[in-house]
Amino acid sequence: MQQAEDFRAESKALFALLDSTDASRFEEPTQFKGWTINAVLQHLHFWNQMASFQLTDENRLLAHLKDLGAHAGGMRRYEADHFAGLGGRDLLAAWNEGVDETATVFAKADPKARLKWAGPDMSARSSITARLMETWAHGQEIYDHLGVDRQNEDRIQNIVVLGVNTFAWTYKTRNETPPGPMPYLELTAPSGAVWTYGEDNPAERITGAAEAFCQVVTQTRNIADTDLSVRGAVAEDWMSKAQCFAGAPSAPPLPGTRFRS
Repeated sequence: MQQAEDFRAESKALFALLDSTDASRFEEPTQFKGWTINAVLQHLHFWNQMASFQLTDENRLLAHLKDLGAHAGGMRRYEADHFAGLGGRDLLAAWNEGVDETATVFAKADPKARLKWAGPDMSARSSITARLMETWAHGQEIYDHLGVDRQNEDRIQNIVVLGVNTFAWTYKTRNETPPGPMPYLELTAPSGAVWTYGEDNPAERITGAAEAFCQVVTQTRNIADTDLSVRGAVAEDWMSKAQCFAGAPSAPPLPGTRFRS
């Protein structure tokens, strides 16, 4: 499954950045809710493990999800307790090893296989695409914190597609009705290719860099802090609250609060 290799490649790019970073910086807070780099790695490592269990040990997955739901300290505390203070170089190595385990098991999976999860069952392709999206999104606060411009590749098309597929979800999770059909998208890929989605509509359209669109739907940038061209009431409304990830409604970062240091 190509998405598994894309997940691996995105993770390895982040690993290369962190492997060349002094481990003392792993306890510095990022712009994402004050999470440290250690916290980000614990989060990614834990949920990569849970994704692997979808295919290798469903009972273990469900046991962890049950324990997490009953944990008084919430998700972040549960993740930290699960790794018993693992951090720095040891955590980086463990996460990197886990990436290979997760990518390998999904690479061999039937993309259409239905897998258990915290919410509704999902396909194997959807699960590993979500891991790619989370790695890319949480990677953004690390690149930003370290003052590095990420060099994206066309594998971010997986995140673009996820953003397109969750147009209606952005409204459903808020108990709202979409104000109209999804606007037309014309996005420029890192390679220079042009990706289009939806029905061509001069009144409702979003154009610009695919990277910027991914930043908006993953809520790593406010739309005001991108160069996307947004035309039409529906397009403006969607971009003001786009959310490509599961869970409760989440507000985008305020303008000017997420940036490369």
